[in-house]
Amino acid sequence: MTIQMHHDDGLYFRQTLFDKARRVVVKAGSAILTDENGINHDVIRNLAKEIGFLHGSGREVILVTSGAVAAGKQKIGFAPTADVSLPEKQAFAAIGQSCLMQAYEEAFSRHGKKIAQILLTYSDLADRDRYLNIRNTIMTLFRFGVIPIINENDTVSVKELRFGDNDTLGALLTNIIEGDMFICLTNVDGLYDGNPSTLSNTAPIYTVTEITPEIEKMVGGEKSAVGTGGMASKLKAAKMVTVRGGSAFIGPGRRKDILQGLFGGEMIGTFFLPKREKMQSRKHWISFVLKPKGALVLDEGAVLAITGKGRSLLPSGIRSVEGRFGVGDAVRCLDSQGRPVAVGLINYPSPDVIKIQGLKSDQIAGALGYKDSDEVIHRDNLVLL
Repeated sequence: MTIQMHHDDGLYFRQTLFDKARRVVVKAGSAILTDENGINHDVIRNLAKEIGFLHGSGREVILVTSGAVAAGKQKIGFAPTADVSLPEKQAFAAIGQSCLMQAYEEAFSRHGKKIAQILLTYSDLADRDRYLNIRNTIMTLFRFGVIPIINENDTVSVKELRFGDNDTLGALLTNIIEGDMFICLTNVDGLYDGNPSTLSNTAPIYTVTEITPEIEKMVGGEKSAVGTGGMASKLKAAKMVTVRGGSAFIGPGRRKDILQGLFGGEMIGTFFLPKREKMQSRKHWISFVLKPKGALVLDEGAVLAITGKGRSLLPSGIRSVEGRFGVGDAVRCLDSQGRPVAVGLINYPSPDVIKIQGLKSDQIAGALGYKDSDEVIHRDNLVLL
């Protein structure tokens, strides 16, 4: 499969999607928001101007921001690049979040724009009811003509329940609000067909029709000194958005007219087209939001049934059980070589799955003394990987 379209085709599809985009999520990472002194106020002022332009054109816009930790370090005179412990990082976030929002408040008010702060943790999105409540709050802010500014709540997040980076948070929010476009502003110009720092004849990739394994192999896992997400995390975020029917963009966040240039038709950065077959919202939530608690190793017949025939997972196809999980948790399905083939919501807790593995469905009640369902994972709650 080609990874870049003909220039004219790419320009046409890009511009059509930019023209149609009414609901946009813009993510700005630490790599562009901070410098050797901490928060870069010139960048924040430019970001407010550019997002103000989008909002003024009748679009609904969310800004996902990093920078609270850097702002906290700056306020108390701590070296911006110094290594810190988790409690120290959470303290810096508590110190810096109000400074960061004050900078945005001042910058956006220059353009007559009102903003709101939302701090989220991973568990806010992993709970389906809270997930929907967040959506309702954002929609209400849109109705008031307010621009939500969203950050991970670093002060209370624990390692096991973190988004990992704001690229993931931005992608998840795009899908929660059924956004048309996710714009990831970073310190690179976009994707190239090679590593531009080591190869002289690399060319930019302006349009990606589908994020294939070939594309994923092209990016490394490099991380900046101040951020948590490298290019691989940005590509993953773009994939999360495109499988739900949105488009995504990765490009240079410090360019003065980045958003006006983008929406005006300039070929900047890398644009990712939406997938034609859109993943259902619930299945996207299972696949990308929930963190699997365990795994089931399946026999060949069960793998074929769920991947090739669209069937539910029955106990007869389970060879072994890994980890501890409860009813309703996300659990991975592995083939006999340990390769992930699916993820889904489990109908039985792990001790009971151990008791019924390899049995037929009509034997479940005899083994457990009860039977809640014939299926261990129903196909409506199963997502192929």
